[in-house]
Parts: sequence; C-alpha cells; structure tokens
Amino acid sequence: MTEDIDASTEPTVPVWAVFGDLMAGLLGAFVLILVCVIGMQLELANKLEAEVKQRQIEAKRLQTLEQALAGPLAAGRVTLNNGRIGISGNVLFALNSAELQPEGRQLLKSLAAPLTAYLQARDEILMVSGFTDDRQVRGGNRQFADNWELSAQRALTVTRALIEEGLPSSSIFAAAFGAEQAVASNADAEGRSRNRRVEMAPTPRPSNAAQTPKPRE
Repeated sequence: MTEDIDASTEPTVPVWAVFGDLMAGLLGAFVLILVCVIGMQLELANKLEAEVKQRQIEAKRLQTLEQALAGPLAAGRVTLNNGRIGISGNVLFALNSAELQPEGRQLLKSLAAPLTAYLQARDEILMVSGFTDDRQVRGGNRQFADNWELSAQRALTVTRALIEEGLPSSSIFAAAFGAEQAVASNADAEGRSRNRRVEMAPTPRPSNAAQTPKPRE
C-alpha cells in the first residue's frame, strides 16, 4: 500500500519546462535560418554590386573608345559594336586580295594614333581578326590555298600597316577566322560583302606571370 502511495506521489516534469525547451529549440532554429538568409542576402548584394561596377567599367571603356574613334565613326568608315571595331573588307582589299587599297591604307593611318593612345592609357593590346565569306578562292589567284589563309594574310597586312603607322608591335597581334563567325547570310552578294571584313578589338594584356615560365624544381 505504501509503495503505491509513493509511486503516485513521485514528482513529474512540469509542462512549462518542456514548453520552454521546445521554444528554445525553435528560437535557435529561427536564429540559424535568419543568419543563413542574411548571409545569402549579403552575398547576393555583393555580387550585384560587383556586376554593376563591371558594367560601369565596360560602359566607360566603350565611351572612351568611341571618343578615340570619333572621326572615323562619324564619317561612317568604321563601325563599333560591343567594343569591336569593324572595317568592311571592300574598303581595305580587292576581292581575293590581301594587298591594301589606297583608301584602306589612309583609313588605317587615321586609326593608328587614336588606337595607340587608347591602348597605352589602358595597358591593353589590339587583336586584329580577318574574316571572309564562304566562297572559295577562285580564278587565277593561287596565292592563297583557302579562306583561312586569305583571312590570315589580310589580318597580318592590317597589323603590319598599323605598326608602320606607329602602333607598337608589342601592342598588337593577328588572328584568322576564315568564313567562320559570319555576321550575315552568304546566300546573297550583300551578305557576303558584310562577311568579308577585318575587326579590331582591344583586349587585356597578358600578365608577366603568365608569360614567364616557372623554373624547374
């Protein structure tokens, strides 16, 4: 009988203590979630800020390039699209030729000084790219094996002409794309004429660390 009384009178855990533990756990989970959310918001804000700054830098870069090329752009002799300076191949070269025409040489002469100043101010280099249409080299012209070779020689011709006009050789290089990366359809003469072009694009200069080979251990 005594044992039954003792068992019935044993103290139980108060309900408010269990409730308190539960609330403390919920509060801890809430705080943890809140910290995670705040961290994600800060990371997103930093990314957005970096993106805005990058866009501002690019916008100022394009504005500076437009100012440097104000004369040729106003005259319609060159185009500027996303930082790429375009020159129609018809202005520079005759069909299937890599020899500069007088008009093309005069144009490059007018571009050399502003491009040199722009590149030096930003410590960048100039990539000169040659492009052709998709028609194979024809007729009696056997100087070029294919459009790749023709586009390469045209890019080199423009590169050398700019160097002759004073652009430092260390600030320029040539690239060939052949008939790849067309900007218009090759199905008609107008489109093929647009695809025969030379483009120039300022690009970041490779760092010295990337150019210098590491010593062997």
